Amino acid sequence: MAYTTINKSTEYFDSVLWSSVDTSIDTLNFAPDWAWIKSRTNADTHVLFDKVRGANKRLISSATLAESTTSDELTAFNSDGYTLGTGDNVNRSGHNYVSWNWRAAGTTGSANNDGSVASTVSVNTTSGFSIVKWTGTGATATVGHGLGAKPSIVLIKNTGATENWVMYHSSLTAIKNLKLNNQEAAQDTTGAFNDTEPTSSVFTVHTNTNTNQNGQVMIAYCFTEKTGYSKFGKYTGNNNADGTFIYTGFKPSIFITKRDTAGYDWILYTNKINGINAMNDYLAPNNDNAETVNNANQVLDILSNGIKHRGTGASTNGSADFYYLAFGQSLVGSNNVPATAR
Repeated sequence: MAYTTINKSTEYFDSVLWSSVDTSIDTLNFAPDWAWIKSRTNADTHVLFDKVRGANKRLISSATLAESTTSDELTAFNSDGYTLGTGDNVNRSGHNYVSWNWRAAGTTGSANNDGSVASTVSVNTTSGFSIVKWTGTGATATVGHGLGAKPSIVLIKNTGATENWVMYHSSLTAIKNLKLNNQEAAQDTTGAFNDTEPTSSVFTVHTNTNTNQNGQVMIAYCFTEKTGYSKFGKYTGNNNADGTFIYTGFKPSIFITKRDTAGYDWILYTNKINGINAMNDYLAPNNDNAETVNNANQVLDILSNGIKHRGTGASTNGSADFYYLAFGQSLVGSNNVPATAR
């Protein structure tokens, strides 16, 4: 029996690097449904696009801003990538860029009536990812997510108003949540997820304007764990150069972590940015800073089965609890192709 049903992670998630001016990103092995783009070399914003809302509808992970319509950033989703304009956030002369890309259903979504409110869902149950859109009610409601399994992550943004990005993380339970756009510790906000755990068919939202403002269009990015491909969990840092090891069961391609203490950035590592261990280049989803390079404290190894911290950096391996998201390549799938450390 195979360890995982996902033999090639790059058919469901992959990152891409490019230098301006390149208007066609066409190296993916799938048609992306969610694209997250950041300039590595300059302090330009993280811009996020998905097929359900429409190619030219931009959100920003580092800000509370509502959705905006752009004509010079991501202009079209294609079968192996997307078409870019010449906007500074995606394709400015002299800049280098990275994008993180996920595959859902390849459509603008289908009607889902599993919840008390109707939702539009684009879902890939193989990789455990769905994009969910609904109109907020301002009162307790359940929303169908289409995954067929309990989500480990539900990341919600109110697209029509200035509100936080709110994340349900299974290691926190629905009692607390994280904010992707800031440095806050996990917060106990009853009105966000109604202190109610998601099920295999729905998640619950309450009165919080971040997650369910009456009359506003809401978007959620939902993930459930898939053995050998995705892992969402908690670890405790040890503030030691012989740092904490996090077992994922696969070689991470992207690793995102947040310390559960106020005043610390989210930290995002991408395996393609630095091709060898130790990995000490990263970006922060909650700010617009250029890529941090060669940080001797925030350093880790990407292994064939997880992450090994090698530094004492307070934002990744301090004496505190951390919550993480990881996607990557399985050790061995049914095609018996092994993944190795870098």
